[in-house]
Amino acid sequence: MIDPQTRQRLAMTVVGALAGIALFGLGEMTTRGVLGERATMAGFALALVFFTGLLGMAGALRLRRAALVSAALAVGVALLLFWASFRYEEPRDFANGPGIVLAGLVLTFVPMPFAVAALTTGWRHYPTLFSEAWGIVIRYAAAWLFVGLVWLVLYASDMLLRGVGLNIIGAVLEMPMMGFLLTGAVLGLAIAVVDEMADVVSPYLVLRLLRLLLPPVLLVVVIFVLALPFSGTVRLFGALSAAATLLGMAALGATLATAALDQTEEEATRSALVRRCAQGMALLLIAPAALGAWAVWLRVGQYGWTPDRVFAACIAALGLGYGVLYLAAVLRGTGWEARIRQANITMALVMLALSAAQFTPLLNPEAIAARSQLARFETGKIPAAQLDLADFDRWGKAGAAARARLEALALEPGQEALARRLSTVLLAEDSARAPELDENAMRAGLAADLPLRPEGAIATRDSVLQMIGGPQLQDWQTACQTRMADGRPACVMVVADLWPDFPGDEVVLAGLDTSGFLMSHGFSRLGDSWQWHDMRPLTGRPARPDSAEAQLRAMQDNAVPRLRPVPGFVLDLPGDALMLAR
Repeated sequence: MIDPQTRQRLAMTVVGALAGIALFGLGEMTTRGVLGERATMAGFALALVFFTGLLGMAGALRLRRAALVSAALAVGVALLLFWASFRYEEPRDFANGPGIVLAGLVLTFVPMPFAVAALTTGWRHYPTLFSEAWGIVIRYAAAWLFVGLVWLVLYASDMLLRGVGLNIIGAVLEMPMMGFLLTGAVLGLAIAVVDEMADVVSPYLVLRLLRLLLPPVLLVVVIFVLALPFSGTVRLFGALSAAATLLGMAALGATLATAALDQTEEEATRSALVRRCAQGMALLLIAPAALGAWAVWLRVGQYGWTPDRVFAACIAALGLGYGVLYLAAVLRGTGWEARIRQANITMALVMLALSAAQFTPLLNPEAIAARSQLARFETGKIPAAQLDLADFDRWGKAGAAARARLEALALEPGQEALARRLSTVLLAEDSARAPELDENAMRAGLAADLPLRPEGAIATRDSVLQMIGGPQLQDWQTACQTRMADGRPACVMVVADLWPDFPGDEVVLAGLDTSGFLMSHGFSRLGDSWQWHDMRPLTGRPARPDSAEAQLRAMQDNAVPRLRPVPGFVLDLPGDALMLAR
């Protein structure tokens, strides 16, 4: 009979392995075009949040209960992300927005302690919230450190065995999915072991070390506050980076004060110096937070809203919230420590609400920015010559609507300056797109002339042609426009699985150069793109004009490419074969 400890280790290892398999599978479906970009984004969010939550909460909750909570959390985050992605025509542009990743991390990790507390001691029970929040951080940090060590040992062992001619480990690691499977399984096992050693691998060491930082950080804040009246604010508020520095210092101060006060009065620091420093930090936290918010507001007043400034304003609002609540907690006298702990709960919920709002129409940074910049022009705060129309193009559908509004305004009497600005920008954009449009036309012509084997691999053909440009594109267009003796184009693209140990098909593009010799290139998958490879004849000699046409005709005649292992597979040709070089 398996003891509970071993059963938990096995279960967590399986969960981690399933996480790796799921992520690998999603990547494969994306590569093969099974899923669209929007569905892919939602799928990755669903898998990442589910397995992150399951592994993070499995130590505090039974595995089945943790799975149910994680599933609900993952569905919620994935739906929010999917919904918000419609702000852009291309989902990949949405993923580049400011704060999207941070908001996703908040929505993933912050609910975990609340879920554990709700199912055990009560959702507002601060000791549970505190210990679980820090415990999740420590468990993941220790587990990922172990994963790194395992990979280091594997690589060192592989190098050692290769020294005696054995490629056992390397051959296993090169198998598709093995890297994902191994990483996930080791991560799950490591988290299970860390959970068992909760008394040894605990947050207390980190908390004790953070307390040591509190006095020097408080000293810096005090000096800053005292020097501010003499230095003025002109230098301080010269850029948005000043706001980031101030708000970062406020976040650090709140973290250090929280670490000093711990989860209960019994666990709080016994050092009178550190306790007074925590009290002083709580009093002064409002200073960098308020100044950071002021810096953001000044930039907004000068230049209007942008998505970056909306994100900065959200951070500033959180900083002000912490600053006000911490200040009020201390000014009310005795019991300030307990009030700060409750303030942390309140601000965690506010952080969750702000993060969720960024994925809804309630807080759409692109729409806010587009309306702001459009209003600045319409009210005369910014002349037409200073309109940055490229910004509107980066702000998705809201930006496109604002630009359409500007184009409509440009037709009205008295808007000649705006019309000139739009005309200038359109000419510049057309000039910049001209080479790209020419290449796209060449690709379309090449695709029409290029024989494809098998004929159904159209998506692969178009994907490969998309990465070919410049002189290479002209060379292949020339090859396909050249006719062989039988009238067929002197080019061909072959799609086949030449490397069975790598996922997906590989591609061979072959044709006659201007001298009649066979030229060829190979392509293999590299994430969402392709990488180039040389094609090497097994005989070591390139096909001469007298045999090059025969090889091209052989490739065109075979509806299904002829392959033979060497090991691996090569294109089998009359008198020779083409090998995709790694």
